Amino acid sequence: MRFRAVKGMNDILPDEMERWHRLEGAFRRAVGLHGYQEARVPVVEPTGLFVRSIGETTDVVDKEMYTFERHSESLTLRPEGTAGTVRAYVEHAIHAREPVTRWYYIGPMFRAERPQRGRYRQFYQAGCELFGDPGPTADAEMIDMLHGLFRGLGIPELCVAINSMGGPETRTRYQAELLEYFRARASSLSEHARGRLEANPLRILDSKDPRDIQASEEAPRLVDYLTHEDRDHWDNLLQALGSLGVPYQVDPRLVRGLDYYTRTLFEVRSDFGQVGSQNALGGGGRYDGLVAELGGPSVPAIGFALGLERILLALPEKRPDPEPFCFLAPVGPAAQKTALRLAREIRRLGQRAELDGRGRSLKAMLRRADALGARLVAVIGDAELDRDVVAIKDLALHAQQEVPTANVPAHVVQKLSLARAESRPPPPPPSGELG
Repeated sequence: MRFRAVKGMNDILPDEMERWHRLEGAFRRAVGLHGYQEARVPVVEPTGLFVRSIGETTDVVDKEMYTFERHSESLTLRPEGTAGTVRAYVEHAIHAREPVTRWYYIGPMFRAERPQRGRYRQFYQAGCELFGDPGPTADAEMIDMLHGLFRGLGIPELCVAINSMGGPETRTRYQAELLEYFRARASSLSEHARGRLEANPLRILDSKDPRDIQASEEAPRLVDYLTHEDRDHWDNLLQALGSLGVPYQVDPRLVRGLDYYTRTLFEVRSDFGQVGSQNALGGGGRYDGLVAELGGPSVPAIGFALGLERILLALPEKRPDPEPFCFLAPVGPAAQKTALRLAREIRRLGQRAELDGRGRSLKAMLRRADALGARLVAVIGDAELDRDVVAIKDLALHAQQEVPTANVPAHVVQKLSLARAESRPPPPPPSGELG
């Protein structure tokens, strides 16, 4: 029987990983400059964690979670990263150790939805969570960091959409107004929207159904119902974004899909590449009540998540030059033993070395080295063994020289370091954007 991967759960093969590593590396550098540290939490959590944090009326909890039972315990494959990260923050009492905590994560998430371009059943997210800072300055800095990450990756046509959910008082007042508005238009809503109308009318604003979008065109704007405190936070956020020069637009329909958000919401979008009509690259917002909701103290928090597959669709197709390395081509059993020792020494000095020990002809090994993109080839045959030397071929310069066997590791390191320096791009501009 021939097996295939589960639909919507894809293999990522080595020739694709180059772009993944580039994206993940850029993310780690960007968030590291802002003081974020990596946290890793389990991919399986108690089902109740997601029901309580995300919300029972959300599509994620209602129909997208992979849930199963073992030993009378209901468990769920994580559909998003924030709930588990907050659970870890509370469980380990991190608030008692430090006033402000900055964590990031990278890993797989799982949702049982219909696979489509850029949206899969197993997908990968990177995200950040900041605990302990309630101010709009933290919001603006996080949005600026995310926008700068995408700019540094070379993704054009970027737009930051922002909105405010306000606090509990604002949300209660607004939901009452919104419910009245949509009740008067219930007949024009989609069946799905009518089903969620009474439970959570905010969800209708997030609908992609054309009927719901049209019905929402004249809906009241949430920012018009902000309390004095919520308004002050919102105004200061806009001023901070303006001082940073972050281009943004207020989107009244931006409510996002999870119940735990309060006040600031944001989303970074791009129409570039192959992202498609759903052009959001990543987004998040403030969730000041979630830590307390999950059993911790009252600690404000804000975070975001990025769908890595969607970002890869938007990345320019420029492929970086391959990292220079040395290919060892031994001819004969005795030469293979010498090549084994040399390869180990080269790796110990921090350089990549690949050894072909299949006993193939020198011509075949040189073809293999060229196909792999090797910069140097160390040829070891009977003639070289007799004279205790190794022939080092530079495939880029079409040059060759013999080097005493004992000096080969140091010689290879020097040559590869020079090759790397020659191909290194110029330093980034003073603005600090990542390349």
